[in-house]
Amino acid sequence: MRAIWKGAIAFGLVNVPVKVYSATEDHDIGLHQVHGADGGRIRYQRRCEVCGEIVDYADIDKAYEEDGRTVILTRDELKSIPAESSHEIEVVQFVPSEQLDPMMFEKSYYLEPDSKSPKAYVLLRRALEDTDRVAVVQFALREKTRLGALRIKDDVLVLQSLLWADEVREPAFPALETTVRISAQEREMSAALVDSMAGDFEPGQFTDDYQVQLRKLIDAKIEQGESLDTEKTFGAEAAETGQGEVIDLMEALKRSLEKKRSGGAAKAAGGSGAADSDDADTDDADTDEAPVKTTRAKASTARSKTTAAKTPARTTATKTAAAKAPATTASKAAAAEPAAKEPAKSRRKRA
Repeated sequence: MRAIWKGAIAFGLVNVPVKVYSATEDHDIGLHQVHGADGGRIRYQRRCEVCGEIVDYADIDKAYEEDGRTVILTRDELKSIPAESSHEIEVVQFVPSEQLDPMMFEKSYYLEPDSKSPKAYVLLRRALEDTDRVAVVQFALREKTRLGALRIKDDVLVLQSLLWADEVREPAFPALETTVRISAQEREMSAALVDSMAGDFEPGQFTDDYQVQLRKLIDAKIEQGESLDTEKTFGAEAAETGQGEVIDLMEALKRSLEKKRSGGAAKAAGGSGAADSDDADTDDADTDEAPVKTTRAKASTARSKTTAAKTPARTTATKTAAAKAPATTASKAAAAEPAAKEPAKSRRKRA
């Protein structure tokens, strides 16, 4: 396990340094979306609705909207809130465990001693055991101020986050307000049914049948050869078509240069071929753009330059990566460049 947070339990004047670990995990088999026709991955992009740019996660802030007005909150502003930046689990009350409604329990965390001596940790654990109570605490985790309960499981302190009172909905079902008559015989029969199914709860006796059958289905398809080469499907093909995410940027640049070099002479004689090559290279390097349309292949060199000037700022990262390519690759790109410019000169002479 990996600690997700470090802090300290404030128990009166006693300070108990601890590491926090997630006590539970999801056993579901992870599935992702693909195009049924060719198995290509379906990916989602963070696109701004105003400028149309694809935004990096580092440039995303949070906002609150109310009455037609939007308030943007930066990460620094959110971190400046004292409660959010606190690494203290403050004990505010000790209560009988039966007073905590199970509906309020949210997620569980293991607490490990984070000091050379676990004496303070053991002292708090013993206090909870001796008084048979649960410690109600307040803490901040993952940009939220939370309410929690400290209890003991197998000699380990467990922190369980709790829902706030206003997060638990009140049940309002009119059907339950009607008067229903239940006979004594019906109650006896239902009690007898309960007794026949009574037993001690052992979690290990129960399995997730759906996940078991899903695993069997996946294994069977693999054994029957009904699977795709992940690297070829999600890597090379996506780079070649200019669609999806390019996994290896250097590989995409290499393919673009090879394509330009192999078809340079033929395209130079064709006149408009250079424009095709330039546009294809741009789309290979920047997969965020839509596929090149046929009409773009017939555009003039001047129009190509205008389009290049309006290319979104996000292609800067691609250009930077290309600048870091080996000297031999850069030389090949320079050698191919005159062939791309030759058709434009020929058209100007004919004009």
